[in-house]
Amino acid sequence: MKFRTPPIMKYLLALTMMALLCASLTWAKDKDKDDSDIDKRIDQSAKVLSEIMGTPDKAIPDKIMSEAKCIAVVPSMVKIAVGIGGNHGKGVATCRTEHGWSGPAPITITGGSWGLQLGGQAVDLVLVVMNHDGMEHLLSSHVKLGGEASAAAGPVGRNAAADTDIKMRAEVLTYSRARGLFAGIDLSGSAISQDKDETRLLYGKMVPFADILQGKVPAPRSAEPFLSVVRKYSMQAKDQASR
Repeated sequence: MKFRTPPIMKYLLALTMMALLCASLTWAKDKDKDDSDIDKRIDQSAKVLSEIMGTPDKAIPDKIMSEAKCIAVVPSMVKIAVGIGGNHGKGVATCRTEHGWSGPAPITITGGSWGLQLGGQAVDLVLVVMNHDGMEHLLSSHVKLGGEASAAAGPVGRNAAADTDIKMRAEVLTYSRARGLFAGIDLSGSAISQDKDETRLLYGKMVPFADILQGKVPAPRSAEPFLSVVRKYSMQAKDQASR
């Protein structure tokens, strides 16, 4: 005797298959969106650094750029709460290696009430690691500025030599740009961590923070816009500083 599937079961089976198909398409769409988000963030980071360094008299001093061990850019960091609240942003970092600058490592930065100094608006951040100790702290994949790593508001302008000599004793120099104004900012209390989700998206798998920043993995092609800007201005600064 042949068993016949009741019409209601066929209907439920069809609905289940449609639901699975929709879920699959949604996941694929979300993944494509996530992939484009990290690529967009890399492009934005390149644009932020290029615009800042494009005006030498109001940029990061050549002496700092020429001796930087690592550079991190966080485009459009925003507040995540009202009142005391906090701040949260995503960006990328790269460090010098024997073979040039490393591939970008996705990072997140979270902080406290210092964001209130900026009027609660979105800001661009640039962090410059100045020495071996600062680099080692960054390689740990989680560092608290002002805690594990000493930090200071960075000097601005090509002629900021006197202030630069003092500030370069800090492990990390920190800057912000808001409403077109670029200046040093105190980010003490902020924590920098590896963004593991975006690391997987960018490299196709989870890669340890230190492996990326030590140049043990090749940079993805999408990282070239950011790395080319870092190379350009670090080399330009080295040439200027040597004169």
